[in-house]
Amino acid sequence: MANRTSTQNLRKRVRYHYRGNAAGSTLRLTLGCLLGIELRRVGRSGTRMTFGKAGEAALSQWMAENARVCWIEHDEPWTLESELISQLDLPLNLDQNRHNAFHGRLKELRSQARQRARELAVSA
Repeated sequence: MANRTSTQNLRKRVRYHYRGNAAGSTLRLTLGCLLGIELRRVGRSGTRMTFGKAGEAALSQWMAENARVCWIEHDEPWTLESELISQLDLPLNLDQNRHNAFHGRLKELRSQARQRARELAVSA
């Protein structure tokens, strides 16, 4: 987005989606929720939410087997992003995508997972 700046390049962002955790990747959070992996509060404060070591490993394995990434170069990718989101059926994308039929259901699934996580003890 033109009004959002990122300190990460595309390679770092994609790598984090594949190797990071749900606390730092909205893609991982979405996929884990859709796959029914239990979201848990983690860390000293219990404010971060991930799928725990086993859940994140299972999600990484699922992504290695099922998720693919591709891209194109563009001088102003923020303009292309908005255009593509408005024209394509991108059910896993929440940002700028309220028009998608799955948007409300996906937001609800993620919200329910966070609520359940808040009700559980903080995971080690």
